[in-house]
Amino acid sequence: MFRKRLHIAVVLLLLCGSALAQNWVASWATSQQLAEPRNSLAQPDLADLTLRQIVHLTLGGTELRLRISNRFGTTPLQVNAVHVARATSPKSPAIVAGSDKALTFSGRPDVTIPAGADYLSDPIAFRTTALSDLTITLHIDSTPPTQTGHPGSRANSYIAHGIDVSAADLPDAKKIEHWYFIAEIDVDAPPNSEAIVTLGDSITDGHGAVTDENNRWPDVLANRLQANAATRRHAVLNAGIGGNRLLLDGLGPNALARFDDDIVVPPGVKYVIVLEGINDIGTLAREHEVPQEEHDSLVRRMIAAYEQMVARAHAHGIKVFGATILPFVGSGYYHPGGASEADRQKVNEWIRAKGHFDAVIDFDKLTLDPEHPDRLLPKFDSGDHLHPSPAGYAAMGGAIPLTLFGPRQAARKSTPR
Repeated sequence: MFRKRLHIAVVLLLLCGSALAQNWVASWATSQQLAEPRNSLAQPDLADLTLRQIVHLTLGGTELRLRISNRFGTTPLQVNAVHVARATSPKSPAIVAGSDKALTFSGRPDVTIPAGADYLSDPIAFRTTALSDLTITLHIDSTPPTQTGHPGSRANSYIAHGIDVSAADLPDAKKIEHWYFIAEIDVDAPPNSEAIVTLGDSITDGHGAVTDENNRWPDVLANRLQANAATRRHAVLNAGIGGNRLLLDGLGPNALARFDDDIVVPPGVKYVIVLEGINDIGTLAREHEVPQEEHDSLVRRMIAAYEQMVARAHAHGIKVFGATILPFVGSGYYHPGGASEADRQKVNEWIRAKGHFDAVIDFDKLTLDPEHPDRLLPKFDSGDHLHPSPAGYAAMGGAIPLTLFGPRQAARKSTPR
């Protein structure tokens, strides 16, 4: 009897040790927002929905788990089945034969997610590699009319009906360039693996990038990290939302409101790159010029928001790198005047000053036209004088020093002013 109990105790200790040894790190993530009417699922697609979505992992591991989100739902989200598989290509819904696996939630194949909540799947053994593509296929009998997701996916998803989630291909599926309900893929990564979050607006989300090509500037950074032996254990998570602002809500929650969900919650985050503020500056005087006092107040409040981010990140041991705001004069959307450009210069001056961020990434200096420093360099301009072209994104992702992500050091303590 003693030997039997000893054997059981040893097995339990080994199991506990195995669980403790897991190193969950987010390998892919996207910021959640309410899908407004023009980006919601069409009425005919709400029933008997099979939804296959492709995500690009930035770090590999031996196990994975999925975070599903109903964060902006007003009713429970009932999901009948969720499967993952290796994608044959980022441009196809076909999966690699034999790679399909079912996910469970507390041991069950189905899950009901309360309104306003996220839900983690049970971990499964599923070996993944960095920079690989993963399909996530969900089946939902009745999709809520209010959906949580990410409209700016820059990746096609596939909609079908009455088809099993493990289908090898969905050749007749409808394409839609959005993600729904999926928030994060975590992997059991090698020791010392870490994640970098890129927090921003449409310039980080990738407006102007090529659909299904994964060529946003965070993608370029991820590729460089994986090509360098010293930085291969770093994931890159894109937390960009089109139209996002520091201070006010837009198509998604303001940056301060979503900071914890997008920076603190994902496991393994040790760095954040902040590129936010152009929408705050542009929308202030978009319709007409405003008094100088309003410009001064905006700059002051933007700086205070950056200080809040730094303090909150440092409280969790996360280093914060500030990226300067890109030029935007000539943009037909914002109609910037001299005062708005002066606001951008003041904010960038603060970002560059020592003692504010842990490091500075000077995207402004990189992308400006030397002949017209308030405008994007033509070869980096997508054509709207606001968003970079693929060449611009390549330059941005290629200019970030990989030495920023070297041996860990304690984040500098700071308090908001």
